[in-house]
Amino acid sequence: MTIAPTIDIRRIGGRIGAEVIGVDLARPIDTELAARLTGALVEHKVLVFRGQDLDDEAHLRFAGTFGPLTAAHPTVPAVDGHANILAVQGGEGARANAWHTDVTFVVAPPKATTLRSLVVPPYGGDTLIADTAAAYADLPEHLRLLADRLWAVHTNDHDYAEHPQFRTDEVEAYHQVFVSQRYRTAHPVVRIHPESGAPNLFIGGFADTVIGLSRTESKDLLRLLQAYVTRPENTLRHRWAVGDVVVFDNRTTQHYAADDYGDLPRKLHRVTVAGDVPVGADGGTSYVIEGDDAGHYTPRAAR
Repeated sequence: MTIAPTIDIRRIGGRIGAEVIGVDLARPIDTELAARLTGALVEHKVLVFRGQDLDDEAHLRFAGTFGPLTAAHPTVPAVDGHANILAVQGGEGARANAWHTDVTFVVAPPKATTLRSLVVPPYGGDTLIADTAAAYADLPEHLRLLADRLWAVHTNDHDYAEHPQFRTDEVEAYHQVFVSQRYRTAHPVVRIHPESGAPNLFIGGFADTVIGLSRTESKDLLRLLQAYVTRPENTLRHRWAVGDVVVFDNRTTQHYAADDYGDLPRKLHRVTVAGDVPVGADGGTSYVIEGDDAGHYTPRAAR
């Protein structure tokens, strides 16, 4: 029996996001449903599945619907016994309270990110997700023409705690793990989506400098472009409940975990799907500046 026709995909944001109703992710997904979900992810950029009852094995099987999996992370240890699962917990050093796209400091960042909630606080801890293609479309023509020509260096050795009052021992310890292998990669500021063909602003928190510009000029220009990404109309805010599964297209989104839940527990499991090497508006492909191609982390897609 085919289950794909019974599902309902409902938009939940004006520009980004859809909720998928009528799918039990604990069951194997047939090819028809897999194709429908893949198409919906490209169209809506974020898919939300509520009320799911998954263990780690079922989570891995579901994430594999979208393609081969990466390891948990290039530098941060995986969940014990599950090389493809990263624990996203509310420890002070690991809170991702900055806009970013996952693992853009490697040459082939993930195609998609899947998150499953295990423990959620009674308030706070929402995840915000932004549509970077809508942001590009919002740019004035002259700014689009400029962005089309720019390349940025992405690195994992960025400042996790810009303000001195946030530099705790826990933050420093996590940072040392995160940068135990340093990566610097050049990516186009405007990336062409490999399936939809839509251009988007491929920047975020790991984008450090713009090639050919000073650090001050880079920060000013990246801040200007980033302001279009985080416009409220380009974002979706997900309020977590236990059993939620959220998938977002890492090739054309950024996300931000709101750090507004104090010392309350919050735990998600993350599994990411292997992606390809980004292609820019000029047809150029991303390249490694420092580090390696992270082959231990992701099967780099050949072109």
